[in-house]
Amino acid sequence: MKETEIADQSVDAIVVGGGPVGLTAAIALASCGVETALVAQPRTGADYRTTALLHGSVAALKALGVWQQCCSHAAPLRSIRLVDDTARLLRAPEAYFSAEEIGLEAFGHNVENRYLLAALEARAKTLPSLVCIAGQAANVELAPGHATVVLKSGERLSGKLLVGADGRGSACRAAAGIALTRWGPASQYALTLSFTHTRTHQHASIEFHTEWGPFTLVPLPARRSSLVYVMNAADHQRVCTLSDRELGEEIENRSHSVLGKVEVEPGRGFFPLSTETAAAFSGLRLALLGEAAHVLPPIGAQGLNLGLRDAATLAELVAEAARNGGDVGASELLGRYDRMRRPDIMSRTVAVDLLNRSLLSDFLPWQATRGLGLFLMQQIAPLRRAAMREGAMPAASAPRLMRGEPL
Repeated sequence: MKETEIADQSVDAIVVGGGPVGLTAAIALASCGVETALVAQPRTGADYRTTALLHGSVAALKALGVWQQCCSHAAPLRSIRLVDDTARLLRAPEAYFSAEEIGLEAFGHNVENRYLLAALEARAKTLPSLVCIAGQAANVELAPGHATVVLKSGERLSGKLLVGADGRGSACRAAAGIALTRWGPASQYALTLSFTHTRTHQHASIEFHTEWGPFTLVPLPARRSSLVYVMNAADHQRVCTLSDRELGEEIENRSHSVLGKVEVEPGRGFFPLSTETAAAFSGLRLALLGEAAHVLPPIGAQGLNLGLRDAATLAELVAEAARNGGDVGASELLGRYDRMRRPDIMSRTVAVDLLNRSLLSDFLPWQATRGLGLFLMQQIAPLRRAAMREGAMPAASAPRLMRGEPL
């Protein structure tokens, strides 16, 4: 990767967005010889959030030469416990899932974003086909023969393919006139942070289901874990005012002291929850990836893993076109990308939304259905194993990188 101040120039592919999905897409494209430019604003401050990377995502990062540079900062997720912590009449039985049962060392690994981003950036620097442009896209133009990104500095960059990985407020999506649908329960918020604790987590992720959503503990290396705490508006206002000591006590109480005494680390993140889906995942000379295409609540570790599957699928299609001397931004290729990604994205979106609503609803049939589903998975081994395999490595959406194969 070459960092540069550009004059007007042309490449094969332009990736807009310097988060994990954008960086992964740029690395995957450049690693198969596609001349790629990454347009990203310089990062300011450390990113204390964490990401639970499922088995397929880890395989893709290994194949791209990224995982080797951050695996020492990741903790394996060897088991998952689901605990109904509501006070409702119908409560689901506790459910337990072990990666060993399906022949895996772990369902995935949990890693802090700062280490993941550093590993992605280090790998990008080794790729001669990748140029990194520090700046912000002021305007995006899409034409039949090419896409153009105009930077705030006034310089112009053109390419045959534009990859929009620029988040939920995507300028690339807006330039294509692609509509966005938002839905989901109102007044839900999530708190994310990391903390130390006195008891070992034994590489188990524990998800307490409450009346306002999941309260999820995910292991990090040593005696550390990350937290995703979904709450209502009233709890959001209350928790925002808590000191680190008070918040540690809150976490300990909510988790029934399963990890012992808790000490909160710096880097709290609060954000409202929503579900958003783009009407199309591609357009003229454009492919949308990650949160530019879909936004999910932080339930079941689906969001970023979906985005990485976007990047892997697109890179495979582009690599094939490039090897055959084809147009890497052709409408046929981008239409195929849309069709390949739609079943995976929509099925995960619906599943996460239904699970979320089932937790919030006082409607007894909802509660009975969720409880029965968990009961059956615990009692019927083939069903349980099928659910675990689909969660860790979806069979219907397994591009080469997700199988650990090079492009």
